[in-house]
Amino acid sequence: MSNSALTTAAPAIDPTFENVWDEIVWRGLVHVSTDQEALRALLAGDPITYYCGFDPTAPSLHLGNLVQLLLLRRLQLAGHKPLGLVGGSTGLVGDPRPTAERTLNTPETVAEWVGRLRSQVERYLSFEGDNAARLVNNLDWTAPMSAIDFLREIGKHYRVGTMLKKDAVAARLNSDAGISYTEFSYQILQGMDFLELYRQYDCVLQTGGSDQWGNLTSGTDLIRRVEGESAHAIGTPLITNSDGTKFGKSEGNAIWLDAEMCSPYRMYQFWLSSADADVIERLKIFTFLTRAEIEDYAALVESEPFRRAAQKRLALEVVATVHGIDATAAVIAASEALFGQGDLTALDAVTLRSALEELPNATVSVGTTVVDALVATGLVASLSEARRAITQGGVSLDGARIEDGAAVVQGTLPGGVSVLRRGKKTLAGIFLG
Repeated sequence: MSNSALTTAAPAIDPTFENVWDEIVWRGLVHVSTDQEALRALLAGDPITYYCGFDPTAPSLHLGNLVQLLLLRRLQLAGHKPLGLVGGSTGLVGDPRPTAERTLNTPETVAEWVGRLRSQVERYLSFEGDNAARLVNNLDWTAPMSAIDFLREIGKHYRVGTMLKKDAVAARLNSDAGISYTEFSYQILQGMDFLELYRQYDCVLQTGGSDQWGNLTSGTDLIRRVEGESAHAIGTPLITNSDGTKFGKSEGNAIWLDAEMCSPYRMYQFWLSSADADVIERLKIFTFLTRAEIEDYAALVESEPFRRAAQKRLALEVVATVHGIDATAAVIAASEALFGQGDLTALDAVTLRSALEELPNATVSVGTTVVDALVATGLVASLSEARRAITQGGVSLDGARIEDGAAVVQGTLPGGVSVLRRGKKTLAGIFLG
């Protein structure tokens, strides 16, 4: 598929809303916040500086972070000034997890991940114009501070009773693992970040996931106590599927924004598989489609759900946002060709391999018969079943029907791979090794 055949929504705020606050509320991006009327007025007025923090506790951001990145961009498009904070210091500690202590990574690992996350954050913001974005690292103001200074200047403003009531802390206190002072102090560090950004850049708004609400209000409370001024916070909803399951995460299988950790093909298929009950809310949060466009897709979900038009548009928009139009064109072409609507031999080798890795697959030696490959990939349970499937005309290799049980896998597709098909829709990948 050529790039010119793909049309995506240009990042822009929807002019049908009176205020960007009204738009983000309509998109379902406000689960909890400080005073809503004050926020609405603030975002309708002169440009403000706002921020969101990203901790380098992994070498890549994931779909949960993408919610924040797109919110940062929406507010910037409305004229406000974003700060993207990558937590070089908070990444060394880690915010409390619900059940157990985090593994502390080495300073060298965290520093490497800081660089990787900075490059990811940069892709979603504009660094030009009157409201150009800035990237900051909280290690810059945390590292020079002594423990005594930290306790005297910051710690004295916190009350332990209030800190114990924070949801993340309370959950850990009631668990068998308990909580260390290291993780307990995380909310103080995040509060100090907001205070520092308020002082340096007049930053008056922080965004984050609603599960971070205790940490977000740590900063607003600290600014009120130390500076006597009001600051604001927006907590976005935690995205879950309509059946209550976690969104975009499973054991060892998170949807990362780094193409090396999650291929564009896999990301595309993830969005394409969105349930009808979820897809419209996903379009609101993860795309820049207008309210009118999204309402049109909502109507299509109701009237023609079998076409999955909303899911296809969602997958197109998000993968293009994260990986670019070239990668998106390649994965759409691969998806279509694998299911008989395109030329397998014309596919990009890297995209084809990543697509086959998402299918049942096997690595076989040169000269392996199709019969053996059917068994190796799990498309059939036995050699006799494999021969029967071939006799019945239900097996193809690289798009060509197999009629001879002695036929061998050639690896003739780009990258030296093959695609094995049983029936119309059951596919497997073959890698020669």
